[in-house]
Amino acid sequence: MTEPSADRWNAVDSYLTETLVAEDEALRASVASLAEEGLPEIEVAPLNGKLLHLLARMSGAKRVLEVGTLGAYSTIWLARALPEGGRVVTIEAEPHNAEVARRNLDRSGIGDRVDIRIGRGADVLPTLTDEEPFDFVFIDADKESNTIYLDWAAKLGHPGTVVVVDNVVRSGLVVVPGENSQVDGVRAGLAMLRDDPRFDATALQTLDRKGWDGIAVALVV
Repeated sequence: MTEPSADRWNAVDSYLTETLVAEDEALRASVASLAEEGLPEIEVAPLNGKLLHLLARMSGAKRVLEVGTLGAYSTIWLARALPEGGRVVTIEAEPHNAEVARRNLDRSGIGDRVDIRIGRGADVLPTLTDEEPFDFVFIDADKESNTIYLDWAAKLGHPGTVVVVDNVVRSGLVVVPGENSQVDGVRAGLAMLRDDPRFDATALQTLDRKGWDGIAVALVV
């Protein structure tokens, strides 16, 4: 078996992306806006964006909650998965990021399907309790708060809500407790998915243009 190398896995990522992911100008512009606006270039890879899109469609999601908007690349994928009348509520801590995201969403033609709530997730999530439950939750924010976000995903969801947590492998550092606060936050979140009876979950490693990482996928039960 061929051993993985950066050249090979990037070639595979490009091949799969070109074969299976139809990125359009709105998505490409969302990615380009990160460097242009001085935002960190940590959006999900195109294959992962398409995966989120398909999972939302497969689950029949009408209401989506996203924690961590950045430039709205994943938000666009999720909003495009929704049926007529569907809604994405996305939470972004940084006002400048939210401004960039709003421009990207409006340029994509789906801005009317997305509400951007500005503030830290831990502060904004409690304000959503009076809204309709969410069918799909994507968590991609500060890893130190993963257990907080998962708790609210269960509270704001319902049995059958799908929850996806990004960046759970951290270039393999997830197996090194105490490496840094982000790793410890990821490990605490994974332990919660294991121990909390509200969830049934698994995780997958990924290797793509964003490097070595992974996602956890959970069902609220």
